[in-house]
Parts: sequence; C-alpha cells; structure tokens
Amino acid sequence: MSKINVTRSSMPPFEEYCDEIRSLWDTRWLTNNGQKHQELTARLQDYLDSKAVVLATNGHLALELAIKALVPEGEVITTPFTFASTTQAIVRCGLKPVFCDIDPVTFTIDPTKIEELINENTRAIVPVHVYGSICNVEAIEAIAKKHDLKVIYDAAHAFGITYRGKSIASYGDASMFSFHATKVFHTIEGGCVSCQDEALAQKMNVMKNFGLAAEDDVPYAGGNAKMSDFQAAMGLCNLRHIDEEIGKRKRATEHYLKRLGQLDGLTFKPEQAEVVSNYAYFPIFIDAERFGMGREGLSKELQEHEIFARRYFYPLTNTFACYDQQPQETPIAKAASECVLSLPLYADISTEEIDRICDVIITAHK
Repeated sequence: MSKINVTRSSMPPFEEYCDEIRSLWDTRWLTNNGQKHQELTARLQDYLDSKAVVLATNGHLALELAIKALVPEGEVITTPFTFASTTQAIVRCGLKPVFCDIDPVTFTIDPTKIEELINENTRAIVPVHVYGSICNVEAIEAIAKKHDLKVIYDAAHAFGITYRGKSIASYGDASMFSFHATKVFHTIEGGCVSCQDEALAQKMNVMKNFGLAAEDDVPYAGGNAKMSDFQAAMGLCNLRHIDEEIGKRKRATEHYLKRLGQLDGLTFKPEQAEVVSNYAYFPIFIDAERFGMGREGLSKELQEHEIFARRYFYPLTNTFACYDQQPQETPIAKAASECVLSLPLYADISTEEIDRICDVIITAHK
C-alpha cells in the first residue's frame, strides 16, 4: 500500500528547470539580486498586480521584514489560529502580540472583535488568510483607517487569489506570501512582501541585505534574507504553470466535496462570494458526537491505511510556552484547533487516491 502524505511539492519538467538555470553557469552570479532574481521580481509584480515585490529567502523572514519596516514598537493585534511563524515574527521583532478570536465560518480573524483590543499601544493588525479563505478586508481596512493602524497580511496561503477582480495583494499596507516547497506556488524555499509603496519596498530591500544601502551607508540594523537565483529560477518555472496547478487543486477539492460533502458531522471551509480561490488546503472540521469519532481517532484510522493528514492549525499560538504571558481567551479558535484535520491535497493527487482517503473516512463514519 503506497503512502499518501498530506502534501507533495509541485515541480516543473526537469528539462525546463535545467534550461532556466543554464545561464548561471556562464554568469556565476548566484545571489545578490542576480538576473533570475530580477526576472522573478518583475514577473511577480505583474502577476500580483503590485507596484513592488521584495523577494526573500523564506516567508518567515519576509514577514519579519514587513513588520520591522512598518511597526517600530508597540502591540500588534493578530490571530492565534495560524502557523507558528506569524506570531514568532511579531515577537522576534520586539512587539507584543494581542490575540483576537476568529470568525466561526471563515476561520480568519473576526473583525467585530478587533476594536475592543485596541489601546494606546496598538500599532498594527496582522491578519491571516487561512487555507485559501480570505479575511474580511473591507472591515479590517475601515478599523485600521479609523485608528491609524498599519495592516500587514500574512498571505502565506493566499497566492493567486483574487477578490472582486483584484489581487489579494492589493489590500493592506503589505502582504507576505510564502513560497515554501509545499505551497501552491513555490521557489523551493522563499517568500516575498508585496506592497504598493516603492519607498517601503526599497527600505525592505536594504534591510534584507544587512542594512547596507551602500558600502559606506548602513541606515538600518538589517539581516540576511536574500533569495538565491536558483530559488528564483524555480519560481520562474513554476509561475508558468500556476494556472494549471490551481486548476488541478480545484478538481481535487471538488472530488473531495462530492464524496464527503453530505457526510454528517463534517464541515468544510466555505466558498466565499466574489473570491477566486487557489484551493491551497482541504481542512475538515469534525463534530465527534455527530460523526461518531473525534479528530484523533480519525487521524489514527487514516494512518493505519498509510494516509497522513495533519492537525493544521494545532495548537493555538497563544498557548506556546515560549511566550511569557497569560493566554488570552479565544474560544472559537480553540474549538477549531481541536477538531480540524487537513486532508492530503496537492496538484497531482489522483482521483483514486482521493477515493481511497474518502473510503476510509466514510467507513469510519459508519
């Protein structure tokens, strides 16, 4: 019985990548804003409909760049229903995360609960687009404008999504996209910050190169977050196939829903009006009483059939022991984290593999 992992990286044809990197053997310019880096930056600006894109060696450092560039001190309102990176970036930038509960339908930050958390120390909001579901960007924008706050979106799950005909990168002061190997679009490792402010982008480009604006001009205490040209070359290849890859994910998602959509005790992330999704993940939320088995039991049942799902996101980041603060009450996020299971989803998962996964789940339900 073959193993089905929760994710599997998309890859371009081998020869296409070899052709893309061939010129690097001639130039020997492998990093520090080389030709491939410049090409990918330009292509992504077009794809994301962004005035500026700052490439980084991974999404986490890209998020740190955005936060450091926009928020010098204070508190940041965010969500605990996210991967560790979001909260860790805030803390590593010397800021205090303040945790807001989530909407029970979209699992993104609940804008109706943000304002009660704002005080004189609040400087920014860091919302997270989750599983390919987007935040209520209009409500967040209105709150930020009212209270003069920066908005930095963790858009790690949102590459390729449009809302009302606009790229999701159009919203907020900046958006971070992760290009990790398991994402819808990847550069092996990598990420970027997209923004509409070219001066902000220039600042981040200096910060990611040790703060060096020139050999004798060091305006920022920066670090090293540069993307290599080998990473950028992989991005150039994958970007050519992105529409096809998202189409495959859509078909896989539709097949899952066809098999599981009417199963009592399971709920799914919603289809959002006027949103063109990227089908990044396929989480199920399990009501143990109605389904007849809880998340842990179903996960074990799948593993016995060599199927490996993931408790994503669990645990909540506001429960991490490394944060020396009393966990804030976020009951909706807590409930979601205790019943969510992300099923295997990737572009080349076969209908037969999805049927095998669904057969196990349907049998467990009976």
